[in-house]
Amino acid sequence: MNGRKIPPVWILALPWLTFGMVSGFVLVTLPNVLGAQGIPGARLGVAVAVIGSPMFWNFLFAPLLDVRFNRRTYALVFGILGVAATAFTVLHMHQLVVVEIVMLIGFLSVCMYQSAVGGWIGSLIGENQDSKLGAWSTVYNLSGGGIGTMVSGYAIEHWNITTAAALCFAVFLAPLLAFIWIPSVQVGTVRLGENFSRFVREIGALVRRPQVLMALAMFILPSASFALTNVLSGWSGDFRASEQFVSLIGGGGIIAGGIIGSLLVPILARRIPLRALYLSIGLVGASFTLCMLLLPRTEAVFGLVFLGENTMQSAAIAAAAAITFEVIGTGNPLAATTYALLIAAGNLPIDYMAAVDARGYAWHGISGALLTDALLSAGACLLLVLLFRRRLLAQPQRGAAQVGDLSRGISSTCSSV
Repeated sequence: MNGRKIPPVWILALPWLTFGMVSGFVLVTLPNVLGAQGIPGARLGVAVAVIGSPMFWNFLFAPLLDVRFNRRTYALVFGILGVAATAFTVLHMHQLVVVEIVMLIGFLSVCMYQSAVGGWIGSLIGENQDSKLGAWSTVYNLSGGGIGTMVSGYAIEHWNITTAAALCFAVFLAPLLAFIWIPSVQVGTVRLGENFSRFVREIGALVRRPQVLMALAMFILPSASFALTNVLSGWSGDFRASEQFVSLIGGGGIIAGGIIGSLLVPILARRIPLRALYLSIGLVGASFTLCMLLLPRTEAVFGLVFLGENTMQSAAIAAAAAITFEVIGTGNPLAATTYALLIAAGNLPIDYMAAVDARGYAWHGISGALLTDALLSAGACLLLVLLFRRRLLAQPQRGAAQVGDLSRGISSTCSSV
């Protein structure tokens, strides 16, 4: 490092607020505004799906973040580009095709921004800070979603469109001021022109690393996806819950569950290795979901299910982030690529399990959805326990398995991060 003092983890994680705020705008404010303009629901769903799709495929471009320039530069450029695209979208809400194109580029940019930040800060922290950074980055990500939704929604509804766009730009970009206090790391990124062939080989070696393969298996399977959180509000009628109650518990439940679930992870990680903790969260969450089958279908039970599922999902996301930072280690020249790959893997079951839970609902209503989600989650956890039982309780040494040739030969082909 360059001799500067590393700030506390809660400051290191602040840049994740920007990703959360743009995500809140894309997933909540944008569909709401477009729907109010009379755009048909089916067309609206396609637009949101297209714009949000980089969450799953941005890792294909992530290796660029480990080439040529330092990750601070990439984070700054992509952060500004993503927020600028958001402000531009606010100004042109009435042009759907323009919104789709510009915001697709914008959301891809903030996904790249998140990967650059994850690689940069993940290489900076010490061994005992993985769970803390995983927790705080999740808190800021989820809280940012609420902040972004409230700021953009209120500004668009109450102010003229130019002022609303300017406010969104300023507020969404503000977390990047934390870059001032976050030091660089004296490890490097590869210069593409000088060492492209070795760079490609190292990417191949990265995805074959046992730590990476184990994390990919845990994240891709629905062991701790808790996808019910994304669809449960649509089934609130089964619990006879009013729209006002759903709105109240939807906002407060996400924020409360996000904070409680995320901040539990560093406490539990003191006693339980991260991989075992991740699967434990999945098993406890599946048991909670099964218990909900025994309760009456009332408004209060809906609130309990919503809060519980959000808390469990937040804990799982924080634990997954901590595992990701642990895999990245210190001085990893492919840190951003590693981060993007594992985060994309973690997002995948949240998406496909929503469709699977919907099939369960079609089979036997809300009971079918709860049963389907719980059994598949518990089954995936038990399968992973059988596959990795010897490794789950081992405490990996952070940074002990960095990519080989590139780490040894980095001094001749690197620039500081």
